[in-house]
Amino acid sequence: MAAPNPIDGFEVDPAAIAYVGEGLQRPECILAERDGALWSADARGGVVHIGPDGTQRLVAQTEATGFAAATDEEARFVSGTLPNGLAFARNGDILISNFGTDRLEVMTRSGESRVLADSIDGAPIGKVNFVLRDSRDRIWLTISTRIRNWMRAMSPNVADGYVALYDQGVLRIVADGFRFTNEIRLDAKEEWLYVAETCGRHVTRLRVLPDGSLTDREVFGPADHGAFIDGIAFDAHGNLWGTHVMTDRIFAITPEGDLRILLDDDKGSAEGRALMAAFEKDAATPEMMLACGGRIAPWFASVTFGGPDLRNVYVGSLRGSRIPVFRAPVAGLPMAHW
Repeated sequence: MAAPNPIDGFEVDPAAIAYVGEGLQRPECILAERDGALWSADARGGVVHIGPDGTQRLVAQTEATGFAAATDEEARFVSGTLPNGLAFARNGDILISNFGTDRLEVMTRSGESRVLADSIDGAPIGKVNFVLRDSRDRIWLTISTRIRNWMRAMSPNVADGYVALYDQGVLRIVADGFRFTNEIRLDAKEEWLYVAETCGRHVTRLRVLPDGSLTDREVFGPADHGAFIDGIAFDAHGNLWGTHVMTDRIFAITPEGDLRILLDDDKGSAEGRALMAAFEKDAATPEMMLACGGRIAPWFASVTFGGPDLRNVYVGSLRGSRIPVFRAPVAGLPMAHW
C-alpha cells in the first residue's frame, strides 16, 4: 500500500505566514543554505544575503563583467543587470541567469562577477530566466524567449523558449519550442527534467539521457492550469510545488498528476479573471497584468525549501519587498548544493 501523501488536506494558513527581510527589490529567486542563510535576487543589481540572525546586505555585482557597482536605482539602469534565477556553483559562488544582460554569469560572494556564456550557436542567447546545477556539475539554463522585448512573448501563440545545457564550457540547446520557459527542476533521481511553461500554463517534463539530451516530452499534471506558472520545486514525497504568478497561488502537483491549491491569495479576483480571458484572446496588456496581485507578496514567483529540516517554504515574488515563509508538512527535496 502506498504511503499517504503528506500534503493530503494541507492548506497554508495565511495567519501563520511570517516574513524575512525588508526593503528587498524584486526578490524573484531565493537560495537557502544549511545554516539558515538566504540569498535573494535583487533588482538593484546583485543578490541580498540574509543571515541566520536576520541581518542583511546587498552584494552588488562589480565591474568584473563591466557592471557599475549597483548600489542604487541609477546604477541598475546604467549596468542593465537584473539577476533573476540563482543557483550555487559547486565552490559556493552564485550562478546568475541575468534577465537584464541576457547572460549566464557567476558571482563570488563578495560580488566579483564574470560571464560564463552570452551567445549560443553564434547568436545572442535571448531572455535568460533560470539556472539549475545538477549533481554532475552540469548547468541547465532556461531562455524564456528569443524576442528582445519579452512582453511580446506573453502570448499563447509564441513558442520560442528553450532549455540549454552548459557542460564543460560548452552551451548547447537540448529542447526548444516552449511557451515562455521559466523555472526547471530535476526529480530525485535526475531522470526527468520538469519545465514550467508560463504561457503554456502547464508543466512539461522530458526524460534526461546520460549525455544531457532530452526526449519523451510530455505534459505533467493538468494540460491547462488557467494561470501563468512561474517557479517550481519538488518536495521529498515527489509532489511538485509551484506558483501561479500574477494570480498569486501556490499549488502542488502530486506524483499521480493531481493539482492541489495550497494557498490562494487571489481568490478568483475580477482582475485575475480578466487577465486570463484576455490572454486566451492574445490581448493581455501590461496594464492588466499590473492590476493583478495579492497582498502577501504580489506576483508569487518561486518556492524554496529551507531550514534545518527543509520544511520552511520561502516564497519569492516580483513585486514584494520581503519574503513570506511558512511551514510545510513535508521536507523539500534537497538541491545539489545541500
